Amino acid sequence: MRSFSLPRRLQGIEKSVIRQVFDRAHPGSINLGLGEPDLPTPDVIRRAAVKVITEEQNGYTTHAGLPSLREKISNDYSYLDGNREKVIVTAGSQEALYLAVMSLVDEGDEVLLPNPGFVAYPTIVRMAGGVPRFYRLPASRNFGFDAAEFRNALTSRTKVVVCISPSNPTGQTLKRDDLRVIAESLKGHDAYLISDEIYRDLYYEDEQPESVSTFHDRSIVISGLSKSMSMTGWRLGWLCGDEEVIRAALVLHGYVTTCASAVSQKASLASWTEEARDARARIRATFRERREHLLSQIEQELGLRAVTPDGAFYTMLDVSKYGPSMSVAEALLEERVITVPGAAFGSESEGFLRVSFCAEPSTLTEGVRRIKKGLERLIW
Repeated sequence: MRSFSLPRRLQGIEKSVIRQVFDRAHPGSINLGLGEPDLPTPDVIRRAAVKVITEEQNGYTTHAGLPSLREKISNDYSYLDGNREKVIVTAGSQEALYLAVMSLVDEGDEVLLPNPGFVAYPTIVRMAGGVPRFYRLPASRNFGFDAAEFRNALTSRTKVVVCISPSNPTGQTLKRDDLRVIAESLKGHDAYLISDEIYRDLYYEDEQPESVSTFHDRSIVISGLSKSMSMTGWRLGWLCGDEEVIRAALVLHGYVTTCASAVSQKASLASWTEEARDARARIRATFRERREHLLSQIEQELGLRAVTPDGAFYTMLDVSKYGPSMSVAEALLEERVITVPGAAFGSESEGFLRVSFCAEPSTLTEGVRRIKKGLERLIW
């Protein structure tokens, strides 16, 4: 009998560094590597779900998702002109990312990705047969957008550009001028722009970050409710943009997922109510308080540089003087505290740890204490 042989498209693809670190963590560890809100899903969503479960028959929806939900999503993006045919409801934003890349990228196509950026980006590009290329978000500028770096990285061979705002891992946002530069750089270029906006509702400045789709019509937006409404396990995301791309993605979605959960779709309609908007504001306020608490603890106890994020729920902690980020993260596991090495997100974030503030202030305080203890052991 012939032994199992891994298909070429999957060769070299392993668990993410994030998952590898988690797998080695000791029981009872404080999890500051978490990319998941620890807050409960708002009551308005849970009540809607209970009603749907007890009172309705919940079979398949259409592949693209409930028309009423797609209509609400389409109205959130001016470039869609309220056209629900330009929206697919997906099983979380990660499926949306997969559909977008698989629908746009052919063998040998170059895809321009942020460095640092979400760990799944280069992996999914390679699955599609594409070639990952990178534009630097310099650590020396607190991982902010660098127009010259972006323009220099964009070439005639670029098929797709990916951006994320607020960023995972850095929490930095693309400002209006940054978005204009991106849009102007892509004028006359055939590249599509995939905009990852899953953290867009988690922001700490006065106004919500703008969507790049406001400036560039050839944008494919991926987003969802996992982060902003603490609905990670509900698997409710979306993909929207160019109608031809969406039609192609819909065929793949039908074979991969059939449709997103009917219960999650129906319950998520409540996310556009006034009660849900109030819940979002409370969630943002909670994470803002935790951000300030964590940064204060880092300054007082560690005396190390930490990036103040504009959004999301991570800071980047500079531990470069203690050694490679993976070695530092592994040493901290011995103190029963989980962080994520910056190397997982790209070469530009090597020397940093991604530290999440998805935890109560008392837990953050204890987590920093354990980090301090682990770093002191590295010195000795």
